[in-house]
Amino acid sequence: MPYQWTTQPNDPTQIMQLKPHESLPARGMAAFVLSTFTLILIPAFALLGTPLLWTLLPFLLIAVWGMYFALQRNHKQRQILEVFTLTDDSAELTRTNPNGDTQIWECNRYWTQVTKHEDSGPVPHYVTLKGMGREVEIGAFLSEDERIGLYNDLQRALKKAG
Repeated sequence: MPYQWTTQPNDPTQIMQLKPHESLPARGMAAFVLSTFTLILIPAFALLGTPLLWTLLPFLLIAVWGMYFALQRNHKQRQILEVFTLTDDSAELTRTNPNGDTQIWECNRYWTQVTKHEDSGPVPHYVTLKGMGREVEIGAFLSEDERIGLYNDLQRALKKAG
């Protein structure tokens, strides 16, 4: 699961960390770009010694660079970390965005409400936390099944006596 609870013995504080799943690690991306570059060069070998090679080579390199750039940008955009901390009397959500900005939401645990918007959110089964006059999203980057599980886990955690 891209989220997990961590608790310490004899400490009532519960901490959940949520982060997007990284299906293509850095080594896999490097191997993919290198193999794509190699496969693109195979037809170019037939053009060795002709002026046509120098005409096509910049376009081939631009295609490989474009793919690398798109994969790098996707990787950077997935650098999101959400930390949900639940103590005896408070609930706090800290979100660190890809650009390094941090957003913090906190509320009294008793007044915190977890809501699952079946179809009205930007994604199906959109999960939000509400309290202190604000409603914030949590785990919007998770898959549909993971958001359903997250909603159930949050409901259980908030119902436990603090």
